[in-house]
Formats: sequence, C-alpha cells, structure tokens
Amino acid sequence: MTTEDSIVAVVADAVRAREPLLIQGNGTKAGMLRPVQAARTLSIAGLSGVTLYAPKELIISAWAGTPLPEIEATLAEAGQHLIAEPPDLSDLLGATGKPQTLGGVVATNLSGPRRVAWGAMRDHVMGVRAVTGRAEVIRSGGRVLKNVTGLDLCKLLTGSHGTLGVITEITLKVLPAPEATGTLVLPGLDAAAGVAVLSAALGSPFGVSGATWLPAEAVARVPGLAGISGPVALIRVEEFASSVTYRIDRLNDQFAVAGAVTLDTETSRSVWKSVRDARPLATRPDDAVWRISVRPSLGPSVLDGLRPHGVGGFLDWGGGLVWLAGPADTATHTAIEAAARAAGGTWTLLRAPDTLRGAVRVVPDEPAPLARITREVKAAMDPAGILNPGRFYAGL
Repeated sequence: MTTEDSIVAVVADAVRAREPLLIQGNGTKAGMLRPVQAARTLSIAGLSGVTLYAPKELIISAWAGTPLPEIEATLAEAGQHLIAEPPDLSDLLGATGKPQTLGGVVATNLSGPRRVAWGAMRDHVMGVRAVTGRAEVIRSGGRVLKNVTGLDLCKLLTGSHGTLGVITEITLKVLPAPEATGTLVLPGLDAAAGVAVLSAALGSPFGVSGATWLPAEAVARVPGLAGISGPVALIRVEEFASSVTYRIDRLNDQFAVAGAVTLDTETSRSVWKSVRDARPLATRPDDAVWRISVRPSLGPSVLDGLRPHGVGGFLDWGGGLVWLAGPADTATHTAIEAAARAAGGTWTLLRAPDTLRGAVRVVPDEPAPLARITREVKAAMDPAGILNPGRFYAGL
C-alpha cells in the first residue's frame, strides 16, 4: 500500500468479507508474540517518506512504512536522534535482509537502554494517524510539544501491535544527539553487586543514560569489550565531551572497582548498540527468547533462579529488564512465568517456534477489570476483529 486511502479500501473490503488481516511493515517483527492466522497480509511498507521535519521545533513526522535507518539518517544530518534508542531485533527474530519500519517500532513500543533515563518510545510519540477496524481514519495528538486534542490515542496505539488500528503516520519528539559517549566498565561484579552499583549510579547526579550487567559468557560476545574477562557492570554517560569525562571520572572515584576501564565514544557506541540489539544474549537457532520486567533489585535473583532450567541471560535498565534465552518448551516457559510472577513482574515471550507461541500465553493474563476494558476497546476500535487477531490473546 502506498497511500492511506488504499489502506482504508483494503480494511473496508476485509470488514465486508469478515477476512482477518495480518498488519505489518517489512515483517521484521512477525516472530513476536502469538502467530496471527489471517486470510490476507496488509503491508504498509510502501507508505514511506518524511512528511515534516522541523529541527528547531524538535519534531519529525513520517509515514509508518518509512525505514528506520532513513529516519535516523535524516535526524543525524541536523545532529539529532531518536530519544528512545529503539533496538533492531531483526537478527534475534530471524528477519534479516529488510530494515525495520518506523511504524513497526512504534506499534511494538520497542525501546533501548536509554529508556531507563528518558522513557519508552510511547513517551515520545506526539501524534499519530491510523485506520481503525471500522475503515475510519483517526488522528490523535499533533505536531507541537504542547497539544491538547482530546483522548490520548497515541499511547493506546503505541505498543498495540496493530490490533487496534493500522498506524499510517507518526510524529515524534526528538533531541540533539550527544557530542560524546563514555562508558565505565566495572569488572568482576556478580549480578547482585553489579545491580547495586548500577542503582547507585542511576541515583547519582551524573546523568547516567545506560546501566547494564553482563555475565562472563555475554561479555565475550561484545566486540568492544574484547580483552575483559569475567562479568561486568556497564555505566553510560552521554553529553558534551568535557562533561562526559568529568562525570565518568567522578563515577569511577565513587565506586573504586579494581580494574575499571573507561571506553571512548566510538567503542562506547558500538558496545551499547550491541546491548540495545540484545547481541550479548546466547541463542541457539531453536531457543526461545523472553524479556522479564521486574523491580531492579530482583533482576539478579530471577536470573539466578532460572539457570537450573538451562536459561541464560543478562540485565539491562539497571537490573529491571531481564533478557533470557533457553529451551523452547512448555516446561521452561512455565518456569519463566512463575519466576516473573514471584518477583511481582511481567514477561513477554519474544521469540519461539509457532507451535509454542500458539500453545502458551505470550504475555500475562490481565486482571478481570482490565481484561474487560481491553475487550471493550478492541470492540470499539475493531468491532469485526480483523486486525491482527490473536496477537496477544487467543480469540481477541
């Protein structure tokens, strides 16, 4: 589809025929959550291009099918970047060869290591246009930082995985890209000690924008950390070069860990790109991949408790995000669900064979009152149930 009108026409035809639609861009995230059983595929990859860029206003608008590298290149020319640092999980999801689209990133609410300091992707979506399951075009938000335009459908659609509407155009808030990036590498810390340090760093006045702990086996898979042995805690600072140097030095003084190393800007950016894209995660082709979100102090115990099940991983967001990979079977999935519940957290089955994705819960069941609201919102936005049916829950 190359126009919004053509998307409206396809959705209208699907409503009349009661034919479910698989909504996607380049399909780089088709392996996430439950498989969709659809009669037709509606791709928005042809709906591409930047529609507005106002660097002085820190705003960019683009059609949802615009390749993310194109957005990033446009911003880089003006010295700006996407705040949420969205990851590229194409390799992890087995979808190499095509770039992810802006719409795909927003529809899945994917955010990178900077989320711990600057918020998720949905926090930076200022406006959206979308086609609902009624074949109606809706618009929410606007192109200014201060806008009051009714219900905040931007946050509702962001992270909805195409189940409520086909996002067609997106407006994002952006910021100047940092001049320099520095990383303090603290070796020899186990998960609990590492998270304690990361928490202290995030609570310090030094503007930490990334806080990750990697076990020894994960360190070996990050080229920028070559020569470092054992587990490490990584602390990132971004800003003007002189400020980065000062703050990294102060953090180094504060923690005084033997063997600490400081990485320069180029190496730091390479390392954090690896962390962003979950490359430290050891995965075999037939492994499943999960993400658990918990209180940061509980991340180490979740990770340690799952090792007997053949599950390994690393910690991001100061310990609050646990990346996991392990056997793609029901028993392992059940153990991960139990670990997340015991820690008072939530979980997502990010990658697995279709047989497992179709047989188990890929996200936790919602409490009854919230589930009722979910059904009511779905009925209002997509009464025929044709948009990515079953992506989150069977029958919805």
